[in-house]
Amino acid sequence: MPVLLKPSPSPLTKSVFRIPSRGGCHRLPSQQLQRCLAVVTFLGERTMERSHQNRKGRGNHSSSSSSSQSTRIRNTKVSNFNESSSATNYATNNRSNAHDDPQWKPRRGNTSSSNTQKEKIKTEEDKEADSSDFPRLIGTCPFMCPESERSQRERLQDLAVFERLHGNPRKTSPALAVKKFCRTISAKHMQASDVRPLPVLEDTLAYLLNLLDSTDHPFEVVHDFIFDRTRSIRQDLSMQNIVDDKSIYMYEKMVKFHVISHLKLQRCRSSSNISSVHYLNMEQLTKALTSLYNLYDTNRDSGTVYRNEAEFRSLYVLLHLDSNTRPMGESLSLWFRFVLHPIIRSKEMCFARSVLRFYQMGNYMRFFSTISAEASYLQYCILEPYINKVRALSLSYINNASYKLHPYPLVHLSKLLKMKESDLEVLCSACGLETCADDMGNKLLPTKQTTFCCPKEGFQSYNFTGLEQFES
Repeated sequence: MPVLLKPSPSPLTKSVFRIPSRGGCHRLPSQQLQRCLAVVTFLGERTMERSHQNRKGRGNHSSSSSSSQSTRIRNTKVSNFNESSSATNYATNNRSNAHDDPQWKPRRGNTSSSNTQKEKIKTEEDKEADSSDFPRLIGTCPFMCPESERSQRERLQDLAVFERLHGNPRKTSPALAVKKFCRTISAKHMQASDVRPLPVLEDTLAYLLNLLDSTDHPFEVVHDFIFDRTRSIRQDLSMQNIVDDKSIYMYEKMVKFHVISHLKLQRCRSSSNISSVHYLNMEQLTKALTSLYNLYDTNRDSGTVYRNEAEFRSLYVLLHLDSNTRPMGESLSLWFRFVLHPIIRSKEMCFARSVLRFYQMGNYMRFFSTISAEASYLQYCILEPYINKVRALSLSYINNASYKLHPYPLVHLSKLLKMKESDLEVLCSACGLETCADDMGNKLLPTKQTTFCCPKEGFQSYNFTGLEQFES
């Protein structure tokens, strides 16, 4: 135990101190007392000197590490973190200077925040290195599928039904096999022989889109194959940084595939997981549209507009028809601020804005008449799921607002809703409304019925009168 010295009640001039012990206090002569005080003073000075040197060394180390950190940030040109790195250097220098002060005490939480800042900068540096430190990759694969992947998939029996040679799951050919999408692929680890150049990608896309009209297999099977292989095409385009006009035409075709699939998957009722497939298709549709819009802006020259740009821009508006869903994130009011004036005045965009206005107002008559007169095939594919919702809404209006003693004729109502009279009768039954017939055999819809409800399992697919060419 350390020796504690306590002065006795006697004056200091007597040079007598007492040392506590178990048996009591012992008197200590003045010469021994001086020696003890000298030893204690010497040890205390050595301890303070070592502590001061350790603190000063840690301050210099943190200052040097901060300096090297800021130098590394400047070399990689990460401009987003210039302000953060300056604040970090300033705080580090202040801490190193404060360490020289014996009264310095570390504040709680400073170390953790500094580490978080450094980890954030390091993460951004890694991302910057991944995108700029490696040269642009130029693919050299002459086939739709690299030879190494083709042989591996033959060995693993990982061949789709469209890739099997004579139906053999262990055999394929360069004319059938198509490169699969790989989620964990990276440009810095990819070899040029495994990446397809632009001409091969164009031929591959044309081959895939020809399968879209195949009737030998259910559409879900066809969609699953083209869905995966077109993602691989977009991946190869991205790794090679191909952003020319040809890539724009390829993206337009891939967006068109997802839009058509949006309609066809909506009509598929045979598969139990069709809702998840529909969701994944919508997810890739929004991603492909975003990439297409970026390509339009990147290749734009002096405010020119591409031939199909107005139609593909109008799809963004139609995808946001329902205010409860925003598949592409940004609101329409903000999105319209960055759309060129010629596109705003185009007939495709005027159609989309009119349909949006009539839908939000609940004006079902103008909604259906505008679609029947002006909709393109791609626009109709996006609008088709909303059409039956508006039809059910119109039935609710007529049922609640019409005069009870005058049933509504189904012939007139079918013309307003752009559907066949037989389909309208099925829709009324699905919404819980009963129909009747008069003495002449004309079908009527009695109003003021209290059994109206939207079908829980969704709506069936009904033809749209005037757009029968889109139904095939």
